[in-house]
Amino acid sequence: MRLAINIDHIATLRNARGGAEPDPVKAARICEAAGAEGIVCHLREDRRHIRDEDVRLLRQTVTTKLDLEMAATDEIVKIAIATLPELATFVPERRQELTTEGGLDVIANKRRLEDVIKTFHQHNILVSLFVNPEQAQIEASKEVQADMIEIHTGEYADARNEREQHEQLLRIQRAAKLAKSMGLGVNGGHGLNYVNVVPRT
Repeated sequence: MRLAINIDHIATLRNARGGAEPDPVKAARICEAAGAEGIVCHLREDRRHIRDEDVRLLRQTVTTKLDLEMAATDEIVKIAIATLPELATFVPERRQELTTEGGLDVIANKRRLEDVIKTFHQHNILVSLFVNPEQAQIEASKEVQADMIEIHTGEYADARNEREQHEQLLRIQRAAKLAKSMGLGVNGGHGLNYVNVVPRT
């Protein structure tokens, strides 16, 4: 397994304090020095944590892999193309949410995603779609020519007991096997930490 670190909430703390610290760019360097194989950041439309300047500096300094999470809006797409991350991960985005609450509805957004993915491929940017562990969404991800999926692990991370966690883990495993059988790369994320990244025994 390979570990990429999301640094969004380093920026959240910085913004809450109103100063320059803690610095998400410095945090990214620390993560890479500690062995992380990628840095993840989410440039939201409301810029609640990561800002445009952060993305610019991260692109200049990240030496492993930069994964830019984003909504498929015209403004953010233009920034992504100018930045050229190794990977762009499309996620759903609602202004009211504190953090991403679920997977992208690929089926409902097929046409838009097809167009944006084609554009990104023309700029040699790989594309991942953040989806729930559901067969229909994974199949739709393949249809729109995504390179990989990121399975939403939030329900697994929030499981209240071992039985529930086991059920969610099986869903994730089935989804991962299906995606791999279709030639899609597979990532997983949301709510994972030092404790729950390993199932309860």
